[in-house]
Amino acid sequence: MSEHNAPIENPAEAGPDSRTLKRVGIGAAMIAIVVVGVGVVSRINATEELRQTAVDAALPTVAVVTPKADAEGNALVLPGNVQAYNSAAINARTNGYVRRWLADIGDQVRAGQPLAILDAPDVDQQLAAAQADYQTALANQRLAETTSKRWASMLKEDAVSQQETDEKAGDLAARIAVSNAALANVNRLKALQGFTRLSAPFDGVVTSRSAQIGALVVAGNASAQPLFTVSDIHRVRIYVRVPQGYSAAVKPGTTATLSLPEYPGRSFTATMTSSAGAVDPQSGAVLVQLQAPNPDAALKPGAFAQVRFQVAAGQGNALSLPGSAILYGNDGPTVAVVGTDGRVTVKPVTIARDEGSTVQLSGGVTAQDRVVDTPPDAIRTGDRVQVQKAAAGGKGAANGR
Repeated sequence: MSEHNAPIENPAEAGPDSRTLKRVGIGAAMIAIVVVGVGVVSRINATEELRQTAVDAALPTVAVVTPKADAEGNALVLPGNVQAYNSAAINARTNGYVRRWLADIGDQVRAGQPLAILDAPDVDQQLAAAQADYQTALANQRLAETTSKRWASMLKEDAVSQQETDEKAGDLAARIAVSNAALANVNRLKALQGFTRLSAPFDGVVTSRSAQIGALVVAGNASAQPLFTVSDIHRVRIYVRVPQGYSAAVKPGTTATLSLPEYPGRSFTATMTSSAGAVDPQSGAVLVQLQAPNPDAALKPGAFAQVRFQVAAGQGNALSLPGSAILYGNDGPTVAVVGTDGRVTVKPVTIARDEGSTVQLSGGVTAQDRVVDTPPDAIRTGDRVQVQKAAAGGKGAANGR
């Protein structure tokens, strides 16, 4: 038997049969399919995560606050300006020079008490000339009167005509008028000379003095500083601008409490006496006047005071928000409120009192609303936002989405 026809003694040494090859191929194909499927799924998941991240990034993140109840209850605290019960600026009514000043700032003065003496030589000379003119007019008047009487007597004897007698009577009337005019000029200059003595118009205290010895005083100069200011401070007036929303609750007879920075812990009682009865279009407030007794002169004219009114219960919602939460537009003040679904609703609000950092509202929001703090100007109703989580110890009152 030849070598080529010899039988195979060891089958294991022979190559893999077709069945084995088929199994291997099917397994490799299945592994490839699994690898491809896993890759496709991973890519799909990554794409979805990227899309969700982009959607989340497109939503603006906002901080929210909740309206707070007014901690002061029904107290209405407003700034007020203290003024003297009466105050008079003393100016000169005649030209001259200051000879002496007799009162200084802080001095208590009585009505009619002299404050300063002026020298007015021009007025003195004018008065002397006016008195001479008056004497001349009187002499002419007496002569005309004598002549008129004489002609009236001669008329009875038909020694003169009626026309001539009437002319003499008319001349007397003219002379009397000239005398009266000359006397009026004398009285005017005497009054002007009397203005060289500056006096206090009422009991009070001198709160300013600009008079200096030898200084020239020019009457009628509107821009000139007053020589003295006298203020009656036995009582004081306090002027307060009350917001329109509270103007109906503050009426004449309402009492208020004053506090001043120079008297910590001390308060003063004042009573509202009158109201302007009109809303100032620029400030949106009504000017009211209060009065308070001032026996110890503790309340000074021109001082700043905090005026506290007790308004009626239920006046407004007594809710406050930070001033940064208010949007001001053509439709008035509004706020952006975030709902539970993360969508914004822009609501109009009514401002009762603007205190700068905080704003008191009388309507438009509730204590449960989540209001966007510092909202963008472009925010609109229906916009979606995500709420920033409140930091520990922070003032935000909202929870995250």
